[in-house]
Amino acid sequence: MEPIRVRWHGHSCFEVSGDEVTVVTDPHDGRSIGIQAPKVRADVVLVSHDHFDHTAVRVVSKPESRIITDPSPVKIGGLKIRGIQTFHDASEGESRGGNIAFKFILEDVSFCHLGDLGHVLTPKQAKAIGRVDVLFIPVGGVFTIDAAAAWRVIEMVKPAIIVPMHYRVGGLSLSINDISPFLEGADPDCVIKVGNIVEFSKADLDDEQLVWIFAL
Repeated sequence: MEPIRVRWHGHSCFEVSGDEVTVVTDPHDGRSIGIQAPKVRADVVLVSHDHFDHTAVRVVSKPESRIITDPSPVKIGGLKIRGIQTFHDASEGESRGGNIAFKFILEDVSFCHLGDLGHVLTPKQAKAIGRVDVLFIPVGGVFTIDAAAAWRVIEMVKPAIIVPMHYRVGGLSLSINDISPFLEGADPDCVIKVGNIVEFSKADLDDEQLVWIFAL
């Protein structure tokens, strides 16, 4: 079995590739938020909500791409996907609407991309997500949960690997916080700078919870 390859394209956009399928999450178009556009063609595109910085499907899709925008369970080859309905704010969607947390399993590794989660998960939502190997979690606050709330969600989900996202980086035109407040809550010995791309397999994951910091 080939290793899984994860690449960060900035903001909430990740490319997750296995033997036969490439999944891209929440694509942006680059220029509208001040960073480079994703350079990838996806077999499956997951869209957590309909805001402009998460819905640039045309940038990453090809004619045969599957675009997933609702929480209904779906199986595409060896890829299993299901969504958990959440909200983009702390008032059950009154301010910013709904948000889907997508859980997907690829090459026996379970991922969860929380999109623009705007609140701490309820126990029911956390139970619906279940066991997660890799958790993509927003940490920049303002439009999503902030660092403190992110750590509360992490404690509920207990992933093996934590991947912070949706925080301010150089060039980003969105007024959100950088990653510093989030890292203040992390054990420095468990923070790993993985660069732009990381390859791993299920066997590489152990009992120690790690924070993977991606670079653009």
